[in-house]
Amino acid sequence: MLLLNRYILRNFLRNLGLLLAALIALYMLIDFFEKIDNFLEKGKSTGLILKFFLLNIPFIVEQMSPVCVLLAGVITLGVLNHSNELVALKSCGIPLGKVVAPIVVAGMLCMLVFLAISQWVLPRTVSVTNEIWNREVQGRVALGIYRNGRYFYRGKEGFYSFQRPDPKQNIFLYFSYSTWDANFDLNSIVASRIVNWNGAQWLLVQGQEQKRIGPEQYSTEVFYALQEQFPETPASFFVPAYHTMELSLLELYEATRHQHSPEDTNRAWAEFFGRISYTTLGLPLLLLGLPLLLIVYRRWGRDLSLAVPVSCGMAFFCWGGWAALQSLAKESYINPLAAAIGVHIVVGLAGIVLLIREDL
Repeated sequence: MLLLNRYILRNFLRNLGLLLAALIALYMLIDFFEKIDNFLEKGKSTGLILKFFLLNIPFIVEQMSPVCVLLAGVITLGVLNHSNELVALKSCGIPLGKVVAPIVVAGMLCMLVFLAISQWVLPRTVSVTNEIWNREVQGRVALGIYRNGRYFYRGKEGFYSFQRPDPKQNIFLYFSYSTWDANFDLNSIVASRIVNWNGAQWLLVQGQEQKRIGPEQYSTEVFYALQEQFPETPASFFVPAYHTMELSLLELYEATRHQHSPEDTNRAWAEFFGRISYTTLGLPLLLLGLPLLLIVYRRWGRDLSLAVPVSCGMAFFCWGGWAALQSLAKESYINPLAAAIGVHIVVGLAGIVLLIREDL
């Protein structure tokens, strides 16, 4: 059995490596032709271009890992079935469960590797690629940072701090703007529960404004609605694409403990559980893809030629369900943990049941 496990494991890892290499090359080729003109227009060096695309590989691996694990397992079992090795193993009294066990164990080990990449490698590489693309190529500089669910920005005359649930909308929560003098003493600060930008000015709702009127003396005005003209507009608050990818898993977890409202806490948990669930999505897909291969072969007499497209369609369908659950979780319609494990449980259990039926 040890020899059989090593043989199956070696084939799985070889197929996984080939799939990752092929999809990375395809992704980079498309990305290269989309972005190379931007680099050349800015006169950037070849070294910087190579650095950008090479450091983008961990992000590609993160995005492609679930489908690669699925297809690696399907191809490994499909080759065994196509060459009649699976029939020979069953004839020797080896159950299907022992044949697919090395594939499932290898898939679990791959999940641990991908989680390690998400924790230690991905945040650093995404931070560098965002810096190169946004600052060196696009000429856009992020004036602040995103930490613990809040944005912190340095403006021309003061500092901003706020929460922004939807970057596409100009609605800000728990907003504050402060100005300081040359000695770093506070000149003024305005805080508001809700702030909206109407295209011409800022509209502040439910807050207070403090201004210095003397040494260590401040006047305070509580307001329900206030119109202000800050030096910056929402367009100044540039947020890099994939900015949450710059945070490690531990940093995403820490962000769940520093929120100021239940809605933001729920969104932070959704980000944390969502990152983990996507990285591990390949395992339940693998459990379902293996019996689907055997079912396709038994019904239509075709294995890989039909099983691979069916597996890709199944993966796309499961990804759509996962994405829908994540959207509902971020809007507090369902529990973030339930959204993260829902697809895993349904797909994984379905795969286990089908594997048991195929082994009977």
